[in-house]
Amino acid sequence: MPVTVDRAGLWDAEELSDVAAATFPLACPPEATSDDIDIFITDVLSGERFGEYLSDPARTVLKAVAGDDIVGYAMLIAGDPVDPEVAKAVNLRPVVEISKMYVLPGHHGSGVSTALMIACMERAREGEFAGVWLGVNQENVRAQRFYGKHGFSTVGTKTFTVGSQLHHDFVMRVVF
Repeated sequence: MPVTVDRAGLWDAEELSDVAAATFPLACPPEATSDDIDIFITDVLSGERFGEYLSDPARTVLKAVAGDDIVGYAMLIAGDPVDPEVAKAVNLRPVVEISKMYVLPGHHGSGVSTALMIACMERAREGEFAGVWLGVNQENVRAQRFYGKHGFSTVGTKTFTVGSQLHHDFVMRVVF
């Protein structure tokens, strides 16, 4: 089934939240507890939070649609990294972060992730950013390989909190 990637709107907030709730646990390391994952989903991936993201001028949420359904999404955040260690590792200005990129399991391997990545890179180039960065869990080798295929290289590390647990991510970037 063909996939279309387009900018999401406020009307997509609940469906994006549903996709996020279904996909976020798949990217978590095995030691992440279901309670902590549930806290993260409630605090960060609710429909209300997506409404905030979609209204934020520094954020762009892209949706991947197959048929009539959102099957994946990506979120871009323009601006310097908040964490000083990440800012030092990324060392590009202006820069945009791919904060989230998830695809429903039934669509893995079907080109949805690639379509989202291409759209993210096109948006970054159109915005005249010097490059793109992201964080990926150090245990998520599949995602690291995917990002590597798209030109990303590891430039540092950072921590990421899920509920009450601290996880370790690689910081990856691509320079235009």
